[in-house]
Parts: sequence; structure tokens; C-alpha cells
Amino acid sequence: MTTTERPSAIAATGYRLRLPGPTEVPERVRQAMARVMVNHRGPECRTAIGEAEEMIRPILGTTNHVLFFASSGTGVMEAALVNVAGPGSRILVIEHGQFGERFTTIAKAMNITVDTVAIEWGQAIDVVAVDARLREHAYRAVVVVHNESSTGIVGDLAALGALMRDRPTLLIADSVSGLGGIEMRQDEWGIDILVSASQKALMCPPGLALASVSKAWRAIGQDEQRSTFYWDFRRALKSAEQNETPFTAPVSHIYGLREALTMMHEEGFPNVLARHKKLSGALRAGGAALGLADFCREEPRSSTVVVFKVPDGLEGGAIVRQLYQDHRTVIAGARNRLSGRVIRFGTMGALSAGTILTDLLHLEDALTKLGLPIEPGAGLKAATAYLAATT
Repeated sequence: MTTTERPSAIAATGYRLRLPGPTEVPERVRQAMARVMVNHRGPECRTAIGEAEEMIRPILGTTNHVLFFASSGTGVMEAALVNVAGPGSRILVIEHGQFGERFTTIAKAMNITVDTVAIEWGQAIDVVAVDARLREHAYRAVVVVHNESSTGIVGDLAALGALMRDRPTLLIADSVSGLGGIEMRQDEWGIDILVSASQKALMCPPGLALASVSKAWRAIGQDEQRSTFYWDFRRALKSAEQNETPFTAPVSHIYGLREALTMMHEEGFPNVLARHKKLSGALRAGGAALGLADFCREEPRSSTVVVFKVPDGLEGGAIVRQLYQDHRTVIAGARNRLSGRVIRFGTMGALSAGTILTDLLHLEDALTKLGLPIEPGAGLKAATAYLAATT
């Protein structure tokens, strides 16, 4: 490939990042990350880590120390397992989408014995089925994805936590695509290990991950032979108590997260959650008017990602390409068993009603060009009516 044929690494003018992560990074966060680099063991960085931890605790719904890692979300998924389970341990993974399956893959790579509760994609987690499995074996942990961005379904963590409350089994939850846009009450719901990452509703670039640990500390401390170094939560906790990280902190990301959390608290976190719920509902209403059915067949539906079924006769990738080609609007298809059958919009982070209405305007144009008969303006009309009726 010649230089002239190589795609540009710079986003085109008008580029609209509408994925379910990474999401658009607000200018305030970009500016915070561009500040002068500081000593990662110095007072400035320790202050930034401490302030970020203080501000994210109410978003997590916890009083725990928060452990920060330079990592993707997948990294702390692995960390959550390696700190409490090793070869020969038995865990139960709830698979209700792509990222539940990823947990299973990670566990098998670690030679952990894995049982699964397979939920049909697009349906709510069957808590009764989970309870039945817990009666069959003594599991080290039950593992679940809070917000399945592959399907748009939210797991009922409160109900799962209630199942585990009087059992020694731990509850491990991944809220990479939920935290900051969907309510989280870690302590109240009894989530023993909660992991998340920066690039979704927290409005930062990829590269910063976090973990919050509750009663799992008992299990973590029982095995001094645990095979982990970088991911060792015990080492991370000792550093967190000093407002540090055990290894080189992702300094710029910490400053970005601190600014993003400041923005969320300025808006008022209940308002942030209400905005996400309202705007995702408006997009679903507008999509339905354009002939796009919601992939989810049950509640609770996600406030941070909307997944539409692709109409018969169309292929999801064609819609994705048409939106980018004509409008520089970047959405996601699926890279799993749903490939070609769904399209996915992120409804997380610094978005507004204008964002959703623009999505629908571009989507109507793309679908019309691909041959779908659509009443002009139907999506905008439905979404506008939804927004006006929703308080």
C-alpha cells in the first residue's frame, strides 16, 4: 500500500463517534489530559488520584478504596478472577452476551473450572436458574456482566446480590459499559468485586481501568500462593491507601478522569442517570418509527447502548458503512453470532438531545438510500415527542 492509498490516521471533518465505546471525549477532559506531565509519585499526582477516588465512590455506590490500573476493561476482568480463583477453582459465569462469554474464555485460559448459565441473547437474566445452579455446587464466585453492550440488556445485580448474601460465593460484576450511565449500588447490592474502565460513560479515552473490592478481601488474603503480580489487588490496595498505584500510574488518564467526574458532579449524578435513560429511550422511539425493532425483548434495557435489529433484506454492515460514508457517523455492528443482524449506538457520555436527533436524521437518510421505505421525518417526530413527554 502506498502512502497515498493508506487511510488517514486523522479523523475526517465532521467525524461523529457514536460507538458503544470508546465514546467522544469532551474538550474539558482532553484539555485536562494535555496538562504538563508530573511525577507519578509526587504530591500533584497523589492529589489527583485521591480526588478521582473520592468522586467516583458515590458513582460506584461504595465506601471502598478504588484500585486504578493502566489497562483495558478486559485486563481488570482477568484481574477480578486471578485474585480469587486459580487452577482447580470452580466458578459460575452468567452468559447473556458477548462479554459474559469473554469471562468464560478468560477463566478457561487460567485453568479455572467454569460452569455457565446460558441466557438467550436479548432476554433478561433468569435469576431462578442461577439460584438452582448455586444449589448444585459450592462455587468460588458467580460472574456477571452488568450491562451487556452486545445486546443492550442490563443484569439485575440487586437480585443476584440477594442470592449470594448468605452464601460464601462471591459476586463479581463487570460494569465497563454501565458505570456512569446506569445506577450502581455496589455496597447495597452486595457486589464483592466490581470492575470498570474509562472509555464508556466515564467520557475518557481507553487505557484506565478500576476495581472496587468488598468482602472478597477475605478470599484474596487466604491464598498467599496466588499466581499474579501486576494484577495483585493486595499490592494495589497498599498503594491506594497512599493515593498511588503500585506501578507507573497512567497520569494523563487520571487527570482526565478527575475532570470527567467533576463534570458529572457539576451536572448532578441523578441528573446524569436520568439524561442517559431519557436519551436512550428517545433513540429507541425514533428507531422504531424508522422500522428498527429493539433487539431486547425484555426489561431492564440499557441506558448506555441501543441495539436495533436489522430489517429483513438488509445487512448490518451496509448500514454502518453508509452512515460513515455519507455522514462520518461511526456506529457499531456486531463481531459475534449477531454479525449482520444488529446495529448498535452508544448512548453514553457527553451526549444531548441534539446528538440523538442527528443520529436519527443520518439513520433515516442511510436507510432510505439502502431501499427501506420510510416516511420522511418519522424518526425525528417520534423522538421529539418522546423527549417532550419524558420528564
